[in-house]
Amino acid sequence: MPLRAIAYASEAILGLSIDHLDDLIRYAARFNLDMGITGVLLYDGSRFLQYIEGPPDAIGVAYGRILAARSHHEFVELGRGHVSRRVFPYWSMQMLPAEPHEIRRVAQGDWGWLSRAGGLRRLEEVVLPHVNR
Repeated sequence: MPLRAIAYASEAILGLSIDHLDDLIRYAARFNLDMGITGVLLYDGSRFLQYIEGPPDAIGVAYGRILAARSHHEFVELGRGHVSRRVFPYWSMQMLPAEPHEIRRVAQGDWGWLSRAGGLRRLEEVVLPHVNR
């Protein structure tokens, strides 16, 4: 089955409580599970960086919901492309803490790799260190 991936960064709205964020993550995880989407969300307390992967139609629906969400703004798409395999096959959605400088560094990096061969290796280098904290 072909897979599609999208990565973006955004800024959380002022006053976003951790309880509200936890609710959003739980809701997204349920939705993603139903749609066959997996991914990860890095969060530094004020900025998000998210990567999602899954069937093209499901990614289109999820991405539309992400764009319409009122929990964030200053939205910047970092990259999109077809991927040959899942990086996060068991996570319908997982939020990981990150430092502000890490979010900036990753967001300002070259995301053109997402549409090129070898892109998954680059994602693993950037995101997977957060998993093993």
